[in-house]
Amino acid sequence: MSRRPNAPVSLRKQPQQARSNDLIAAVLQAAVQVLAKEGAQRFTTARVAEKAGVSVGSLYQYFPNKAAILFRLQSDEWRQTTDLMRAILQDSGRPPLKRLRRLVHAFILSECEEAEMRGALDDAAPLYRDAPEAHEARASADRAVQMFMQEALPAASKPTRALAADLITTTLSSVAKRFSSAPRKPAEIEAYSDALADMLCAYLTALQQR
Repeated sequence: MSRRPNAPVSLRKQPQQARSNDLIAAVLQAAVQVLAKEGAQRFTTARVAEKAGVSVGSLYQYFPNKAAILFRLQSDEWRQTTDLMRAILQDSGRPPLKRLRRLVHAFILSECEEAEMRGALDDAAPLYRDAPEAHEARASADRAVQMFMQEALPAASKPTRALAADLITTTLSSVAKRFSSAPRKPAEIEAYSDALADMLCAYLTALQQR
């Protein structure tokens, strides 16, 4: 049996007026509230429209389905995370190891702060995870790390840099996701971030010395 193609997740049309932007903002704000309250399984366009105080028809002018709304929330979160990563990793005024340490702390804190919403979006991921837009969003963060590796490991081979980028991003993402699955106090976040940063910095230092 062939796989059912993913529903489209792009906006039907781009807003041209402030009024349209306000409508989209209202829909996204309502979507966050509905998702937090109802979860991904009970998330519907009708509930979002009602919460936003707009008609379902107005919502459908821009979002073709609930997957498009959820993907917009997810892509906004990806964009914020990518912007955070890029700003830290491209800070040439700091040595690479200090940038990596700062990234670990910022990423884990972000994961903890957004844990509830991120969990709901993870539940909705099957609706859009194979969409081209989703692949591009993830690739953007990968490119930022790869550029950092070129600077941090200038003498390393391309396969070595690729392996280091994949290992660091996979470890950071997986560990942060698991750590943030339970409520954490600031002292816990700081201590855990320090420990993970020590480990990843030691790995990068070993590669620099080869």
